[in-house]
Amino acid sequence: MENFLPAVLGELMTRPINFIINKCLKRPAMAMEDSLQRALLQAQVIDEEAMGRHITNQALIQQLGMLRDAMHRGYYALDAFRYQPHYGEEGNDPAIRGFMSLSKVPSPKDPYFFSRTAQSQVQLEDALDRLRSMMFDLNESVIFMMSYPRLYRQPCSMHILLGNCMFGRQMEAELVIKFLLHTHPHCSQELEVMPIVGPPRVGKSTLVAHVCKDERVRDYFSEILWLCEFDFTNDELVCRQGYVMNHKNCMPNSNRGKRFLVVIELSGNLSEEAWNRLYLGSRGSFSSGSKIIVTGRSDKIVKFGTTPALTLKFLSKEAYWYFFKTLTFGSMDPEKHPSLAQLAMEIARLQYGSFHGAYIMSYLLRDNLNIHFWRKVLSFLRRAIQKHVSEFGVHPFDLLYQNRPVQHGRMATPSEDFMICHQYHCSPQEEVPEIRIQDLLFGSIKRHGKFEVLVWRSQLAPYYSYVNACEIREQKITGVKRKHSMKDGATLC
Repeated sequence: MENFLPAVLGELMTRPINFIINKCLKRPAMAMEDSLQRALLQAQVIDEEAMGRHITNQALIQQLGMLRDAMHRGYYALDAFRYQPHYGEEGNDPAIRGFMSLSKVPSPKDPYFFSRTAQSQVQLEDALDRLRSMMFDLNESVIFMMSYPRLYRQPCSMHILLGNCMFGRQMEAELVIKFLLHTHPHCSQELEVMPIVGPPRVGKSTLVAHVCKDERVRDYFSEILWLCEFDFTNDELVCRQGYVMNHKNCMPNSNRGKRFLVVIELSGNLSEEAWNRLYLGSRGSFSSGSKIIVTGRSDKIVKFGTTPALTLKFLSKEAYWYFFKTLTFGSMDPEKHPSLAQLAMEIARLQYGSFHGAYIMSYLLRDNLNIHFWRKVLSFLRRAIQKHVSEFGVHPFDLLYQNRPVQHGRMATPSEDFMICHQYHCSPQEEVPEIRIQDLLFGSIKRHGKFEVLVWRSQLAPYYSYVNACEIREQKITGVKRKHSMKDGATLC
């Protein structure tokens, strides 16, 4: 790798003239496809090399983030060009088209799912030019990147790495670390607070837990206290000592003093009065350099911050497809399985950007490498979403993100209604159900009534297990009464 990366950079240095010429010329779509493939491989070399190094420079991290974004867009455009979905006659049905729009199912009008026409050529050319421009801007920075020390880890396939690391949040993590390690010598009495805002299951807790595992953070703070919504009763702070001690750094270090980091996780709202009591009490108790991170779903917590809030959003559709495809195909090459890749791309679009959905569906598909099974899964998901949108007017994931009841179906038993009533997460020490949700949705497990299923056991800190409280019940079949006219004008039912 040490010899290969300079060779890549050398090739990039010879391309400015070609880059300008190619920008002005019309290139055949197939030639652009090949050029984009080569550029993506070169970008991936740089990206994987960066992932293997302990980079702390904020500007370089931002540049690498922009390169990853261009790479994800490039892969998305290339794969959409190669694996165009075919909807057949059902695409002409106005009801189906309306459902596709509501549920974000790809349709022929989606700009990324284009036919091999002039429009597709423009899309490929735009992705190629964007990627080449980013790599050209990075050529000197990549040489600088080589000076950072390597992370010590076992070599593994990319799907294993992505399944066990925080994807797409490198820049946000460094922003939080910069806040935690930054000191204000002239404002030593102020207790700094960073709010982190985002929708449910976007990865707020995972981001903070990842930051807290960083050696720089652990070496700076003497204790890291985690408080969740269960620690607040009647707006009063109740500290559960057992949970706090699990995050205590007991290694003596005179450089740390007694600095505290307090992480407060909110699922609802905290009144301003309760926050003021908590803040004033903490400022009077904690030593200089202590910090608070407060995470929540509501923008109302932004006013608690002493620094600009960090807002987390779901991955872009391009980044999500890269993540989903890598997990789904594992060590296989999607190009050798174009029919499966096309199905995977459509299934990914139905996951609504859900991380849990990506893990569940990708592992289910990878364990069942059968095109008939994949088609059956896609057909089932489409029907389930269409039914939900038709009956309730919203995508089921919209309700899941709000932790509201959702009606779903089962692939093996269409006559049953599968209800997700409530969702919650467990700590690593708590027991979890043995039944997995994918076995219930796509398997033949026979259960009725109310019970719980395991949605996902995270491999990332804080290692939560996500559980759904569910109910299965038989669908009520209402008979249609037929009326037969009699000669005397009466009806017989």
